[in-house]
Amino acid sequence: MKKPFMKLIIISMFMLSGCFNNNIINANISRDYRQDMRDFIKSISAYSKNINHNFIIIPQNGQELITDNGESNGILKLDYINSIDATGREELFYGYNNIDEKTAEEDKQHLLDLCHVYEKHNIKVLVTDYSYTHSKMDDSYKINEKNGFISFAANTRELNKIPDYPKHPFNENSNNINNISQAKNFLYLINSENFITKGDFITAVSATNYDVVIMDLFHNEKAYNSTEIKQLKIKKNGNKRLVVCYMSIGEAENYRYYWDKEWDKSHPLWLDNENPSWKGNFKVKYWNKNWHDIIFGNDNSYLKKIIDAGFDGVYLDIIDAYEYFEEK
Repeated sequence: MKKPFMKLIIISMFMLSGCFNNNIINANISRDYRQDMRDFIKSISAYSKNINHNFIIIPQNGQELITDNGESNGILKLDYINSIDATGREELFYGYNNIDEKTAEEDKQHLLDLCHVYEKHNIKVLVTDYSYTHSKMDDSYKINEKNGFISFAANTRELNKIPDYPKHPFNENSNNINNISQAKNFLYLINSENFITKGDFITAVSATNYDVVIMDLFHNEKAYNSTEIKQLKIKKNGNKRLVVCYMSIGEAENYRYYWDKEWDKSHPLWLDNENPSWKGNFKVKYWNKNWHDIIFGNDNSYLKKIIDAGFDGVYLDIIDAYEYFEEK
């Protein structure tokens, strides 16, 4: 039989534990994960534009961030709009569920309405559809053009090749491209596994007339330098194009230079679960300062390496990581 004072201690501990757990739950409920992502992107933009005011910021997906309620009729988040230059959208018309399959009407319309909000505020929309049937690729290009978007029809989700169809970029032109609003097409080629060397990659891309190239900073863990990026900024026809660097900010990738092998044994507090769909990619608590320090704000940061390499901008991926934490 427990003594009275022991009962009191146990009851007190139980009550304190309950309050502590409730505080954790309440803290998570009250956290605005979407605003955290907006703030993260705004900080990335401010840092990069302070170094180069022409540096282009393009978040991919997460179009719901433009309004307070994630709907096209919501209240605009003007500070977020003012921090970005374009928005990237995957699977708008093809590939949302399966490659080469039309996106369901309900999903398409929701995203399309949001993309039009961006366009109305002079934010260029870059659409990547996933299809390999030529007639569907043609349809993707035409319907995106009709909506005022520039697009790329990728015939693989691996984004590891220059498509052999169409033979020339859609809306190929000989214009000099100095800002994203002037672009009429783009190439999304972030996986260079099919190219043996950086030189092979540069030769292949230089033989095209895409207005914008979205690529990775690294080839086989070796970063491109400013001389190499300068070569890529010239189209085959001799005119200028933009070269934009891919960077994931909603997940950490265990094949990047910043990955600490100790994290394989014990995750830091800001590192969350592995993405079951993409091995080696781990969700991050993107509002955490330790993650921010990896991404931007110092000379060893990912973004500073991108800027130093001479890229014209950055293509920010896993912007919709807020959905993971909202559901969790």
